[in-house]
Amino acid sequence: MRRLLHARGYRYRLHGRSGGSKLPGNPDLVFAGRHKVIFVNGCFWHFHDCRVGLHAPKANADFWAAKRTRTRERDAGQRLLLEDAGWEVLTVWECELKDRSALEAQLVHFLEAGA
Repeated sequence: MRRLLHARGYRYRLHGRSGGSKLPGNPDLVFAGRHKVIFVNGCFWHFHDCRVGLHAPKANADFWAAKRTRTRERDAGQRLLLEDAGWEVLTVWECELKDRSALEAQLVHFLEAGA
């Protein structure tokens, strides 16, 4: 994804830094000039609604359910903090990385909207 964006001329900072200050949630890509951030989330860890994200481990099931629920709640809170601070947020899921053309269209639409 980073290579794709760079090839299209987009420049970004990595891991939640904008102008030296740390952003809530440590976004994977920060487009400070556009006031936009992108998170790339693993489907299992962040409880996505795809096949991988809906997989429930049988061993230690209560622990994993609680951990993944906390992660989802934390993600929502961090997104809200970013939006309240004037940032636009896009979450790209691990399963979405497989379709390059759809991913590229989604990224360009997000980055060019309101530009």
